[in-house]
Amino acid sequence: MRVLLIDDDTALAELLVEYFTPHQTTVTHATSGRAGLELLAGDPFDVVLLDVMLPGDDGFVVCRKIRLSHRVPIIMLTARGDQHDRITGLDLGADDYVPKPFNPRELLSRIRAVLRRTAPAQAELERLEVGDVRIDVPAHKAEVGGALLTLTSFEFRLLVALARGAGEPMKREDLARALKGGEYDPSVDRSLDVHVSHLRQKLGDDARDPRRIRTVRGIGYVFVRPS
Repeated sequence: MRVLLIDDDTALAELLVEYFTPHQTTVTHATSGRAGLELLAGDPFDVVLLDVMLPGDDGFVVCRKIRLSHRVPIIMLTARGDQHDRITGLDLGADDYVPKPFNPRELLSRIRAVLRRTAPAQAELERLEVGDVRIDVPAHKAEVGGALLTLTSFEFRLLVALARGAGEPMKREDLARALKGGEYDPSVDRSLDVHVSHLRQKLGDDARDPRRIRTVRGIGYVFVRPS
């Protein structure tokens, strides 16, 4: 099991690494929301442990950004036991909420419980199908009409983001955020047209009259669901 800990408490990170490692669980530590989002954009994790009190963007902001492009289970950690904080975190998409201080054994049990609860939904979301386009997210594979597609990492992430919102127009800004793990990068926004063009070609989409990925003027793009 792979755990991403987003918390500026290095002593806590060392404690969890020491306790979790013998339980076949690896802990990757990020001390800020930005660092955590960058790690999520590049590697798959089974669960995120997210502290509320972070430098820069707090845990609630980071939780919202994670949910823009990831379905990974999130457990919020905080020294503040305020019920309002707990409700806020759950409303933003967190799957559980653990107040500090906590026993590492209890936290591991809570992680396992969350994974059992979310496993069916995770499995369904990680294998996407839109018409004859099929995407196996964990295997990083996509095919159209049974033929395997050769995609760059960026094109694959773009295809996944569009497929997850299939049938609904996606704003350029939201796509750019999804492709950068929740952070808005203007350079990604500016390059979207080029990457969409390449993706259309690989999907066999007509450049003049695309039927799969259509441009929504003034908004962005939509991955069309066949009627």
